[in-house]
Amino acid sequence: MNKLAAISAFLGNVKNRYIEYHPDNSIIEKINMAKQVERLDGLELCYPADFTEIPLEELGARMQDAGLGIAAVNVRTRRTGKWWRGSFSSAIAAERQEVIDDFRKAIDMANGLGCKRISTCPLNEGSDYVFEMNYFDAYQHSEEALAEICAHNRDTQICIEYKWNDPRQRCLIGSAAEVLVLCNSVGADNLGATLDIGHAIQANERPAQSVALLHRAGKMFYVHLNDNDRYWDWDMLPGSVNLWDSIEFLYYVKQCGYTDDWFSYDVVSKEVDRVEHFNLVTKLTRKLESLADKLDSEKIKELTQERNPNKSIEYLFDTLL
Repeated sequence: MNKLAAISAFLGNVKNRYIEYHPDNSIIEKINMAKQVERLDGLELCYPADFTEIPLEELGARMQDAGLGIAAVNVRTRRTGKWWRGSFSSAIAAERQEVIDDFRKAIDMANGLGCKRISTCPLNEGSDYVFEMNYFDAYQHSEEALAEICAHNRDTQICIEYKWNDPRQRCLIGSAAEVLVLCNSVGADNLGATLDIGHAIQANERPAQSVALLHRAGKMFYVHLNDNDRYWDWDMLPGSVNLWDSIEFLYYVKQCGYTDDWFSYDVVSKEVDRVEHFNLVTKLTRKLESLADKLDSEKIKELTQERNPNKSIEYLFDTLL
């Protein structure tokens, strides 16, 4: 069974363009909050924010004392005051080198905590307008920078979390296919994908199909859970909107052998109590897993071979409802 983690940022400052819902918390406060959440096994720590307040050794000790593991270290490449036009896709060589050096530091810190996974969502890589960026150069710069980052420690997974847009009108790496092309172009065994179900939904993908696509290429490294309305990445409760897609997604995740790893939550609590919210997040996850587990794999194989949706949907309703 996969362990459950929350991205630490969602236990800190929560706001959108209009309203601030929760003030920021120190990393110590985030750890203390996380250990109150039922069924939560760990955190996905954020770099650099979570690594600036206390020494690395203390951070590791506090996580261990709280009974929390580290699912990944999330390297934030969108920074206020720097890298305005992208980080590893920047047209400025000095900026790309800064990003490479920063990733190396993050990898070393993650390894110091016993974590062998870096996840990053290249949100600010992309453009808002036509003729704003040179796409040929952007892809080449990204590939070269990621190749250097991956070479720093081949035992550490570098996971690219694709997203269609926000804050850019169109992100450079916006779909499962695009992240797969990027991984293949770089050619590093330790470069793969963070598959965020909400990002797949927003990109108008069938999430279970994205699982199959990335798994067949050996690039489905890590999974984020949440939900949305397909129009915007709302980071909602898992399965609260796209119930059937969520069940199929978890069924395929298990079928591909991702069963002894981590699910991490990209979920926003907004105006409600965060411990209460994440208690429900973890509860819903286990409930969704139990529903997916009720599906007989041989029966599903038979139904998908026959390709009669009447029989497939009847089986789903008879089995799960």
